[in-house]
Amino acid sequence: MGPITAGVLQLLALIGALALVHKPVGAYMARVYSSSRHLRVERWIYRGIGADPDAEMTWPAYLRGVLAFSAVGVLFLYLLQRLQGVLPGSLGFSSVNPAQSFNTAVSFVTNTNWQSYYGEQTMGHVVQTAGLAVQNFVSAAVGMAVAVALVRGFARSRTGELGNFWTDLVRGTLRVLVPIAALAAVALVACGAIQNFSGIHEVGQFMGGSQQWNGGAVASQEAIKELGTNGGGYFNANSAHPFENPTPFSNLLEIFLILVIPFSLTRTFGLMVGSTRQGYAILATMVTIWVGFVALMMWTEFGHHGPALQAAGAAMEGKEVRFGVGGSSLFAVSTTLTSTGAVDSFHSSFTGLGGGIALLGMMLGEIAPGGTGSGLYGILIMAVIAVFIAGLMVGRTPEYLGKKIGGREMKLAACYLLVTPALVLVCTAASLALPTPPHSMLNSGAHGFSEVLYAFTSAANNNGSAFAGLNANTDWFNTMTGLAMLLGRFLPMVFVLALAGSLAHQQPVPVTAGTLRTEKPLFAGLLVGAILIITGLTYFPALALGPLAEGLA
Repeated sequence: MGPITAGVLQLLALIGALALVHKPVGAYMARVYSSSRHLRVERWIYRGIGADPDAEMTWPAYLRGVLAFSAVGVLFLYLLQRLQGVLPGSLGFSSVNPAQSFNTAVSFVTNTNWQSYYGEQTMGHVVQTAGLAVQNFVSAAVGMAVAVALVRGFARSRTGELGNFWTDLVRGTLRVLVPIAALAAVALVACGAIQNFSGIHEVGQFMGGSQQWNGGAVASQEAIKELGTNGGGYFNANSAHPFENPTPFSNLLEIFLILVIPFSLTRTFGLMVGSTRQGYAILATMVTIWVGFVALMMWTEFGHHGPALQAAGAAMEGKEVRFGVGGSSLFAVSTTLTSTGAVDSFHSSFTGLGGGIALLGMMLGEIAPGGTGSGLYGILIMAVIAVFIAGLMVGRTPEYLGKKIGGREMKLAACYLLVTPALVLVCTAASLALPTPPHSMLNSGAHGFSEVLYAFTSAANNNGSAFAGLNANTDWFNTMTGLAMLLGRFLPMVFVLALAGSLAHQQPVPVTAGTLRTEKPLFAGLLVGAILIITGLTYFPALALGPLAEGLA
């Protein structure tokens, strides 16, 4: 079997598996977020945190819950790292320095999982399990809660209530993420991923010195790392490490975990707004972009130019032989079109155009299918913009799901759309203009520019992957990427929840002959076009200076 055939078969197997679970998982999540029943363990948690699970919240109250919970998470994780040197199970590692502690705390709380450190040489068992792994669960649950609040904004009318943040957070964690992650962890252990609390072991000689590896609860953290679209690896090599991702089957399983909740949430959306066809329209948009990006990535990586690439049969630099170009391309596209950031190959070693495709996937806003929750609310914002464009074309007040898209709604959607590009472009420009930050670049020219652009694109879009040619462990990059992650996560949430509140107050308008049918293929095509054109107009100059210049050289 040729490598291209193997890559195509992996893609088809993945599509089949996702299609098989789409309805049951999506319907289950709709029941979770719509149920009035509380489990006993959930009631214990509500009493412990002093929350009334049945009290409805307006959008400002919901937002305060999101921000307060996340602020406590940042503080707790920061202190845990600063105290690591005196904690048991530290494996002898010292406390993490302040700038890196801040960056890592922000990174995991914002579901970015950007890592400017070597995991196996920096974090002990307590920080990994009680700190990073816990945030992998709850940061994903926060994104899902915000998405559900926006869906309720479309589904409800003449009310300012969007549900209860604490209820949505707890249910998303205990009823959705924990059970699926537990099953996935068992499957990863069966594939060969490690799961222990052992210390540091010498495993032989390497280039005249001893080679050491430490154990850890890797399989359980790997499961939620992918399922929650987190991405932070236990080891520096991330999912290229055989302890995290041992076999081609485990590689495909991890890609499945990355995509299963974001794709299934479209079913949840359709059921909660009372029209599954609306959910299928959003799903079709996501799938079209995802499949298109996978095809482009495989074309660029198999379309090898030059004697070295031809001798290898493909662009194999930076890729694991056990995964090949097909598996690596599928993983790279899935991780950058979501907010995962996990890697099973090194994106800096992809061809110039291949690296550009990974960059563009994040620049779209990671909405195909996007992160757990963030992908759904991101593409719904784009749907609001698409119906507004359609309304301008025909001279009619735009409507989406029976709600009018007026001046207030468009201002909120436009603010959401502008936050991350502003962060990416301003931070990249500042890093290249100042005298010290460029010293962190391993490469010069177009590829060096792409390294910095990729770093801030990844941080502001809460992805977490890197080009790996940039030394980001400096005070400048730790601070600036930390700020980009904070603002890139929570400023968009402000606009999403404000939009949800505005929509929930409205009275639905009746469907008429002039209403744009947003469940039809025509609207899905319009939505795909709007996403690609808006992103292209925003980022094309930066892409032309980086990956396009490198790829066309």
